[in-house]
Amino acid sequence: MCTTCGCSSDENEVRFTKIGDKQSHSHSHSHSHLGHFHHHDHEDHHHECHHDHDHDHDDHDHPHDHHHDHHHGHSHEINIVQLEKDILYKNQLTAERNRGFFEALNIFSINMVSSPGSGKTSLLERTISDLKDKMAFSVIEGDQQTTNDADRIHKLNVPVIQINTGKGCHLDSEMISRAVKELKPVPDSILMIENVGNLVCPAMFDLGELQRVVIISVTEGEDKPLKYPDMFYGSQICIINKIDLLPYLKFDLEKLKEYAKKVNPHLTFFEVSTTSGEGLQAWYDYLAQSIKQ
Repeated sequence: MCTTCGCSSDENEVRFTKIGDKQSHSHSHSHSHLGHFHHHDHEDHHHECHHDHDHDHDDHDHPHDHHHDHHHGHSHEINIVQLEKDILYKNQLTAERNRGFFEALNIFSINMVSSPGSGKTSLLERTISDLKDKMAFSVIEGDQQTTNDADRIHKLNVPVIQINTGKGCHLDSEMISRAVKELKPVPDSILMIENVGNLVCPAMFDLGELQRVVIISVTEGEDKPLKYPDMFYGSQICIINKIDLLPYLKFDLEKLKEYAKKVNPHLTFFEVSTTSGEGLQAWYDYLAQSIKQ
């Protein structure tokens, strides 16, 4: 699962920073990743040791052909797969608790996922700026390092907490549980969770959100849903961003939708531009309806 992206580090430390008062807390988070099983890529522990020794003792030739064939890789792979199952099971239990909390307080929680550079933070800024006088928002920002995005949101005077995942490539439900306890979102509000920019690992981790929103910009190519099907399959909303750039790009908007529908026929699309404001009203109406339900 995460053995090649850095999440497997035993020394990975997650840092929570509440922007505004700059309260910072950190803890080791190796238990939520592949912390104690290391995949050693030595040809799956298949050691072929050919020792051809021609020893001349007392004029006797003793040719020895020692062929050692050790297969240990299979056992390690079983351990890793089992650990991954345990991690996902534990994550799911916490996710269900998070979801119950959100539903009880009518907090419409959104897990925003995308590749880096799709415009997640810009969309978040524009949405909050336009709607904060009409509805209450709180924000959880996920990045490997820096508080840059959370600082941008803090300027809008909404509660925000930054989670720095270190070497980790995604948020998980335990991180969200801790962050929510510090944020204390009010009932009948919207909680925006901006996940780490990555279309792979975040797809596997339910945070307890009520909706997963995948954002793709028109600068990324129409075949993204086919390249990263798990993320699009697990999302309910697909926001197509930066449509103001369409006149300058060779981008087939309908082809993107076609590919996305092949992966997930139930996706709802919003075509928006955070620069021009085009299409944002439909997105805003959706948020307003969701918080009333």
